[in-house]
Amino acid sequence: MAELEGLEFGKSDFVLLDEVTMEQFMENLKLRFEKGRIYTYIGEVVVSVNPYRRMEIYGKDTIDAYRGRELYENPPHLYAVSDAAYKAMKRRAKDTCIVISGESGAGKTEASKYIMQYIAAITNPSQRAEVESVKNVLLKSNCVLEAFGNAKTNRNDNSSRFGKYMDINFNFNGEPTGGHINNYLLEKSRVVQQQNGERNFHSFYQLLRGGSDELLQSLHLQNDPAAFIYTKEGAATATSNNDRASHKAVMSALEVIGFSAEEINSIYQILASILLLGNLQFESDGESVQILGLEAVGHVSELTATEADSVRKSLLFRTVATGGGEVIEKGHTEQDTCCGRDAFVKALYERLFGWIVSRINSVIEVKDYDPVLHGKNTVIGVLDIYGFEIFDNNSFEQFCINYCNEKLQQLFIELILRQEQGEYQREGITWQHVTLLQS
Repeated sequence: MAELEGLEFGKSDFVLLDEVTMEQFMENLKLRFEKGRIYTYIGEVVVSVNPYRRMEIYGKDTIDAYRGRELYENPPHLYAVSDAAYKAMKRRAKDTCIVISGESGAGKTEASKYIMQYIAAITNPSQRAEVESVKNVLLKSNCVLEAFGNAKTNRNDNSSRFGKYMDINFNFNGEPTGGHINNYLLEKSRVVQQQNGERNFHSFYQLLRGGSDELLQSLHLQNDPAAFIYTKEGAATATSNNDRASHKAVMSALEVIGFSAEEINSIYQILASILLLGNLQFESDGESVQILGLEAVGHVSELTATEADSVRKSLLFRTVATGGGEVIEKGHTEQDTCCGRDAFVKALYERLFGWIVSRINSVIEVKDYDPVLHGKNTVIGVLDIYGFEIFDNNSFEQFCINYCNEKLQQLFIELILRQEQGEYQREGITWQHVTLLQS
């Protein structure tokens, strides 16, 4: 492979290093980063370094430069990998997948958006209205999923607190016809508790800071995150996100995707209910527990279209079914009541997020596709895995996130080694065989 850039930019492919050591690897990576080159290849893999600033390398001219080119015709870029995946899918009529992995703050979420933008830009030369609609929904869904599934952590202002795998479906002409989003392992514990210096999910702050006075009044809220227990910790936390502007963008995106005004209102009613439930206080007289200030209970019952007494009973009592079929209502202790309330709002937010994803899928999923009439339907999958993080107090969700990252890295390394060793064997190259461990 020929060098595409001068030596002053370092090696554009780590395969070209004279000596493969960690020191040489990092030195080359640092040199390229200092020269404004944030992408470097390792064979067919692209390594990205987050510049934490906007770079003018994603415009129309750059897209045109990589469109239809082979992987090594241009300097390393995310677009080159995206184009390679698209060409492989279209030429061979085979499904392909792009895996985006790295630690928290590495830029995985931004990378997934650039991949989507590139695929949207190079497809659909005929400008068919239905294909344009699919592309708009796929692109706008990122904005909505980030609002409800991302949060500020100590390492990243826009950390994905859930895993996302997106399938983009293409027809025989290579035009996007639909898609499907799988979400998994939402860090729902963040709804009720955050580490020092971190925030709850963006959606809460966007509503409180960006919602109109009329909307907040109808939801019985005030535009101050510090007034609510669940958002108080992150209220004064500095972040690069503009909550007011983001709220407008999310509202617009929901309309573009196809959410009705009633559905959008219901989403924010649930968010408001969660915030109001978090502010409820309980008092025990030793025998029973009571809710202090029943006005908030009335607001929650109004927002959730339930009876106020049912809300009160669900918070203060638990129902136990005996083996004989008898149903017994047993009162909570004050501590049990708080824990039960927190468990309820975590489950409520998780179901809300799941419903939003399923609602997006209902719009973009391919329906009534007949391969005989329309040709073979192929897929490009994009996996945006959540980042590895270690907190002072790690939740069970964070443990699962870290474990999932470790297993993904093992799988990725195993697949790359198997692919490379297979190529060496086919070409008759002498090398020291690496035994793959079975996990």
